[in-house]
Order: sequence, then structure tokens, then C-alpha cells
Amino acid sequence: MQDESDHWQEAGRRLFAAECRFSRAVSEAAQLPPPGPGEIAFAGRSNVGKSSLLNALTSRKSLARVSHAPGRTQALNFFVLGGSDAPRLRLVDMPGYGYAAVGKAKTAAWPRLVDAYLRGRAGLLRVFVLVDARHGLKPVDLELLDKLDRAAVSYQIVLTKADEVKGLERQARQDATQAALAKRPAAFPLVPLTSAETGEGIPELRASIAQLAARQGP
Repeated sequence: MQDESDHWQEAGRRLFAAECRFSRAVSEAAQLPPPGPGEIAFAGRSNVGKSSLLNALTSRKSLARVSHAPGRTQALNFFVLGGSDAPRLRLVDMPGYGYAAVGKAKTAAWPRLVDAYLRGRAGLLRVFVLVDARHGLKPVDLELLDKLDRAAVSYQIVLTKADEVKGLERQARQDATQAALAKRPAAFPLVPLTSAETGEGIPELRASIAQLAARQGP
């Protein structure tokens, strides 16, 4: 088992060492890119650390814009991993949700855009739903999980900001999150702890994504 784990961590390291570039920002369904390489999407509440995690995965400080003002990501931001000649994956930074100050119009537009993206997106390999490890699942997160279950889209919870959670609280947060997922048909059962600040969990997350990418074939 350790040899297999080492294999996928190395595969993940190589995958994310490849060129990664911004491709497009999509604010309405008509702008979605045509089918291409498989897609890994990242969703979560505003200010949960999506941009920081994307930057940590790709070892780039400014691939995705990090903002201390919640609600700044208001489009589906597509990044291509693997170079323009042989792209391996698209990484999709989904709009943050749950921040009231974004405004009613943008709040209303969010579910329409996300529904359009999730509907029949054959190349979508998995949605990683990021949840702040300090706070756990909130009602607005559960609304997204309901949406993903209805769409039959594979998803996995990733706990962020693990460096700010200490001692027994870390395992308790993982256990509570896994219990909440137990009866959800589209949920992947493992709930990793990650920190963009310290790098905790980043190699393992890269390894998981490398396994998903490998399912596409060469």
C-alpha cells in the first residue's frame, strides 16, 4: 500500500509541475468551453481558501487571485494544466457562495451559472467542496451538496485551514464531516485536512487528482 501511495504522490507531483495557465472566465452558460480534457472543480463558501489551495497545488503564488474581500470570484475561472499542446486537465475555480454583501443580483445568478455548468458536463471528474476546518459544514454548504447529489456529480469534501485547528478538534471535525456524508450517494467518503499555509495534505490531494486524471487514459 505504501508503494502505491508513493506512486500516486509522485504522479501528482509530476502532474502539477506541468505548465498551468489561465484559460477563461465564464459568467454565463453560453461561454462554457467545449468538451476537452477532464475537469476538476473547486467550490466553497467565500473566503474558504479556494484560490490559496489552487496556488498551493500548482506551486504558484498568483495563479488564482487571492483576496481578503469575500465574494470576489464571481465567474467560473478555467485553468489549463499540462500545456497548450497536450493539456491534461482543466481546473475550475467556481464562484464563492454564502456572502450576503455580494448583492442580490449576483447571489441569484450564482445557482443559475452553477446549474448550467453541472448539467451534463461529461468531462467533470470531481467537485472538491472546500470547507473551513475551523467551522465545519454550514447550511449553505449542505445546499450545494444537495445540488451535487441531484446532479449525480462525484464530489469530495476537503477541509481547509487545518493549521488553525489544534489537537483533538482536528479528528473530531473530520469525523463529524464524514458522518454528515454517510448517506449522500455522490459523496466520496474520505475527508482530508489541508493547509495552503503549511502544505499539509497538498501532496495527497495532488495524488487523488492524478488518479482521477489517469482514468481518462493517455
